[in-house]
Amino acid sequence: MDIYVALFPLFFFTKPALAFGSDQDYQIDIINELDLVNATYGITQVAGLHNSSKAFLFRDVGRAVHAPAHITEKVVQLFKRKTEFTFLASIQQKSSTSGVIFSIHESEHSYFELESSGVREEIRYHYRFKGKPRSESFPYRLADGQWHKIALTISATHLLLHVDCNRIYERVIDPPQMEITPGSGVWLGQHSHKHGLFKGVIQDVKLIFAPNGYITQCPNLNRTCPTCSDFLSLVQGIMDLQELLAKMTLKLNYAETRLTQLEGCHCERTCSANGLVYRDKELWVEPENCRNCGCKNGVVECRRIFCSPANCSEDSLPVHVDGTCCKKCRPRCTYMGQTFSEGQRFLSRSCRECKNGLMVKVTETCPELNCTVSEQILPDGRCCNVCRGYDFCAEGLICGENSECKNRNTKAECECKSGYASIHGDSTYCEGRTAKPEPGLM
Repeated sequence: MDIYVALFPLFFFTKPALAFGSDQDYQIDIINELDLVNATYGITQVAGLHNSSKAFLFRDVGRAVHAPAHITEKVVQLFKRKTEFTFLASIQQKSSTSGVIFSIHESEHSYFELESSGVREEIRYHYRFKGKPRSESFPYRLADGQWHKIALTISATHLLLHVDCNRIYERVIDPPQMEITPGSGVWLGQHSHKHGLFKGVIQDVKLIFAPNGYITQCPNLNRTCPTCSDFLSLVQGIMDLQELLAKMTLKLNYAETRLTQLEGCHCERTCSANGLVYRDKELWVEPENCRNCGCKNGVVECRRIFCSPANCSEDSLPVHVDGTCCKKCRPRCTYMGQTFSEGQRFLSRSCRECKNGLMVKVTETCPELNCTVSEQILPDGRCCNVCRGYDFCAEGLICGENSECKNRNTKAECECKSGYASIHGDSTYCEGRTAKPEPGLM
């Protein structure tokens, strides 16, 4: 019963909304201002929704129904420094047609444009926010050959759309730009000379710059007390909400019971890494990232592998070996006064490669190059030339997760990403500058 008591003041003590339709300083009647009776090819005065104002049939022919300079200036001044306004119109649009009811724009910059699409069966509102175009679409069929009253109200970021005195949409939008440039044009029944032509009858087109301007079109919306039907609908709505609340309570109780049961169940938590699934407390090595990893309570934890200095003998050099993180000592080679590490090649009269401390001859057929001799370079440790600008990184140089491959003049190198530093004297593996090496995991 408390909820009924709480809702009664909302209905019976609401202040009446004020209708500003009589204040001529804050509204403009577009059709009266344009004086269309003697004016424009393509429109004809016809009987409207009522006889209190003039109505005009807009035919599907080329026409130009736009305001002269002094009317445009009046509209520009009315929009200045305002935060709310209402656009009103009564229309009878030809079935399944599309067209612009009213437009204020400069070039392709629409400050206000209301369009009815019979093809998509929707109403579109185009405006600008901080110099950028914005649009709102409202699914509704206006183009059905019947009379409709339409009222679009903007109050800062609040939009209301009434059709036939029924509030059909209410939204929060970006606040429209109200400062209209003096070079803008005001158009009725079209976007421009040949675009967005409205087909049908238009009557009572007004701009009202005051709160609740839609009341001018629909005075009955200005009531302060609910009818019996309103109250019965409210009671029914409350009963529906109470039923929904009871159902949701049952579902919540069931979910809590299930959670309690699951908490008492021992479920092994696994980890996923590199496309593989690991069991709890399982360990693995990621040599390409130079780290040991493990699964702990469903979370992957990794520690950097600590590499002690290689301390190679005089006849060997530390080199990276595929599938390992730390450098290993391999016999070095001396040839023609130069020192080479395992796997390096040298081109003299023939191609030679350092293997197990010896420079052995290797046979390699060099591919044909699509560049001149002057554009060819010999990469480090290779026996075949490549063209200048060759993508060495495309050969698949492996860099750790905190480094990336960079092409140099004659080779590819790993380079630490910003904020990371080299781990083992080169940039294949990098770590955060404040990180400390840890020899073990868990």
